[in-house]
Amino acid sequence: MKPNVIDEIAKNDLCIGCGTCAGICPQKILKIQDNEYGEYIPSEAQVCDFHCGLCLEVCPFSSNENETQMGEKIYGSTEGMKYRSETGYYLDCYAGYSNEFRQKSASGGMATWILTKLLKEDVVDYVICPTPQRDPERLFSFEVLRDGNSVKAASGSVYYPVEMSEVIQKILETPGRYVITGLPCFIKALRLAAQKNRKLRKRIVFTIGLVCGQMKSKNYTKYIVALAGNNDSTKVQGVYYRGKSPEKSASNFYFQSTDEYGSQHKIFWDEGVSEAWVNRWFTPNACNYCDDVFAELADITFMDAWLPEYAKDSMGTNLVLVRSPEILAIIQEGMEEQEISISKIPIERVVKSQMGVLDLKRNQLSRRLYVALQEGQKVPEKRIHAGEKIGLLKRREIKLKTRMQKESKELFLDCCENRVLDVKIFRDGMQPYIEQTKQLKLIEKFTFPIQVIKKLAKREERKDE
Repeated sequence: MKPNVIDEIAKNDLCIGCGTCAGICPQKILKIQDNEYGEYIPSEAQVCDFHCGLCLEVCPFSSNENETQMGEKIYGSTEGMKYRSETGYYLDCYAGYSNEFRQKSASGGMATWILTKLLKEDVVDYVICPTPQRDPERLFSFEVLRDGNSVKAASGSVYYPVEMSEVIQKILETPGRYVITGLPCFIKALRLAAQKNRKLRKRIVFTIGLVCGQMKSKNYTKYIVALAGNNDSTKVQGVYYRGKSPEKSASNFYFQSTDEYGSQHKIFWDEGVSEAWVNRWFTPNACNYCDDVFAELADITFMDAWLPEYAKDSMGTNLVLVRSPEILAIIQEGMEEQEISISKIPIERVVKSQMGVLDLKRNQLSRRLYVALQEGQKVPEKRIHAGEKIGLLKRREIKLKTRMQKESKELFLDCCENRVLDVKIFRDGMQPYIEQTKQLKLIEKFTFPIQVIKKLAKREERKDE
């Protein structure tokens, strides 16, 4: 009897809720539903008598092949391909934006441009991406889109759980050429599934990846809705996570919700959204064990240009990593026809733009793995090895954010009555952690100059020797 994804992954709180297991299950006995924390998890509609183990083999958090091994198989033999440990394989990288879609997109609009371009040029028949729904309990879901206007309507960042079981089944049932967007773990799951299923391998012709630091639960959105002034999330009909304001920098975007009466509530990133995001409130536990920053198994990866020369531009700019020769040719064509305003950028700058996420998913991951193993928790095998060697302040930061991550989920439930959140009680409960965070930042502020002075002194000593 082979182990399954319920026993090995879901019961150990390692499920990211991608839905691939349910989508590919040959007996169709797995279903995806959200738990009390607003996170998607699989469950069995009936007892599995088949025991094929396929559900575990396609799980991105099971101990299967890692992204480096899989990336080498997919891209390693491509002419002109380069490799860096931070980014995985890549052909070329760019910075810029879409002239048509920049204004209404979360960043530079390049993802929307490439998706509509693939449809327009008849390279694909269908686009699969997260799409808004007018359902307070399911504000977004993966949908199969057939035309450019539908893709345009779905543009924008989505910090909300979505799962792929239904669209995977549609791909298996309906012949055609598909392109699908996803976070790194979702793309890995699709690649694993394609290894096991010939139809998926043939029909998914391109994958579009997004740089990711963490996912969020449905309760994250409910909290931000309440923080913006609408405590009753049951009346919310739509949300927009990355609104642009001309008087603000690209990083200080706004969140906006619209209720059933058409009333809108808005709150900017620096008015409380960043506090919940940076401190990992409402983040699934599986995100603690991810080491893929740049969606290494995607044919093209998009990210925000968090670099000084771009970050102040309120319109937003994309950085782009290309791995597919076919998509590279489309981008070069777009440049020639002036549909997009982009130029090549050194890979070092791309890496630098995501240094915060790299620290989180590489350096800090080592410590998180070490602590989890010390506590007897089950963790997936990663390219990063468990280790305890990390600075004292960083160790405290990791411990504090882990506590906030867990406490935010439980406290949210305690502060909800009839699905209405008392945001004041919630924030009062999180206040001790917020104060500890402020104290830690203050210590870091004064410690950093001392560390720099010590390093300079050591260099001078070596010179004198």
